[in-house]
Amino acid sequence: MAEVLATSFAPGRVGAVGSSARDLAARLDERSRGILDFERSWWQGGGSKERRIRERFGISATRYHQLLTRTIDLPEALAYDPMLVRRLRRLRDARRRKRLAQRLGLPS
Repeated sequence: MAEVLATSFAPGRVGAVGSSARDLAARLDERSRGILDFERSWWQGGGSKERRIRERFGISATRYHQLLTRTIDLPEALAYDPMLVRRLRRLRDARRRKRLAQRLGLPS
């Protein structure tokens, strides 16, 4: 199994340097796994995403997106579903760049 060199994103948290991807994915809590699983396939069902978030997790869409943003920064999430996490990070970073460009009056 390939070794994953991960660093901690939260202060005071010990990094998982040298841990296998399987070990990191196993440390991802159930709620975070559920959020990633939902994000991977929410569009396949009918109805709005906001309604499905409320039904599945019992939280608002705003709170869901806060949790999702935190989750995709975890090395455990990257080990759990690398393609999804990289795609979500890329989309988030593109939105941040666009907002910053608009604030600075630059073409986006």
